[in-house]
Amino acid sequence: MKFGVHLIQQNIEMAELRRLWTWADTAGFDWIDASDHFYEAPLVHENHGDYWEGTTIMTALACETKNLRIGSLVLGMNYRHPAVLANALAAMDHLSGGRIELGIGAGWYEDEYRAYGIPFPSLGKRLDILEEGIQVIRLLLTEDHVNFEGEHFTLADACCNPKPMQERLRIWGGGVGRKRTLPMIARLCDGWNGPYLTPWQFRHLSRVLREACDRENRDFDEIEKSVNLSFHLAASEAARPRAEEHARTVFGGAIDTWRERGLIMGTPEEAKELVAEYQDLGCDLLNIAIRPPLDWEALEAWAQEVIPAFSED
Repeated sequence: MKFGVHLIQQNIEMAELRRLWTWADTAGFDWIDASDHFYEAPLVHENHGDYWEGTTIMTALACETKNLRIGSLVLGMNYRHPAVLANALAAMDHLSGGRIELGIGAGWYEDEYRAYGIPFPSLGKRLDILEEGIQVIRLLLTEDHVNFEGEHFTLADACCNPKPMQERLRIWGGGVGRKRTLPMIARLCDGWNGPYLTPWQFRHLSRVLREACDRENRDFDEIEKSVNLSFHLAASEAARPRAEEHARTVFGGAIDTWRERGLIMGTPEEAKELVAEYQDLGCDLLNIAIRPPLDWEALEAWAQEVIPAFSED
């Protein structure tokens, strides 16, 4: 099993963010990604706090890390034209030495769309846009000249040069929709990311994805499976109250709802039991979703006690 960091880059100073990804680069992690919002998620400040833009953070990660795979979980497809995004990804890949991966989704945070005047159509239409956008990005990153005519995007003898350093820049689909999202991932994507899933939910949705792969004559094992879990580890029993307070600070009145989702809480020993469940269910990459304020004692405990317990060495 591999381990990653899912950045929630809100209400945090840039210096602290840079300290976090520099530490993660040599702390036993395999992956780091940026989230993609303009407003806090969930909302913490009435007037909206700080949120660092996702593709800019990916570019910084490309330049300031050496070992981690760099992704996005997930970029909203209709925040950026896919041809513009493809060109940005190719540049990032060269900056990183060939370590960029793309996570992409249909988008959900309606407040951002409304505030910025970005169209927010129905979920079905957003999924149509996502499916076309994935095809456009894949074609531009692999083909010399691209012609594409869809309902939402049209390309005429389009080029994206230079190409990425990688022969195939991997694309992850994010989401849990059984009717549209998982079948689309089975057709078009290299990886699946499930946000904040319990082991039971991960098992159930993995079965749905497997069935979709069977219908598409796709090898289920070709698709890498990942899950994001909100991180509230207690480095020791004595630190449990602080970890509980962190979760309440992050989620406010929604904490009881979030307790029913995918969370890491408790001590490292308890966390290892939870991680083992995901491993047994076929999870390839487990990401800790980190929301400020950072608990460095907990992060060190995760890196020194939990990750080594699942080392393949």
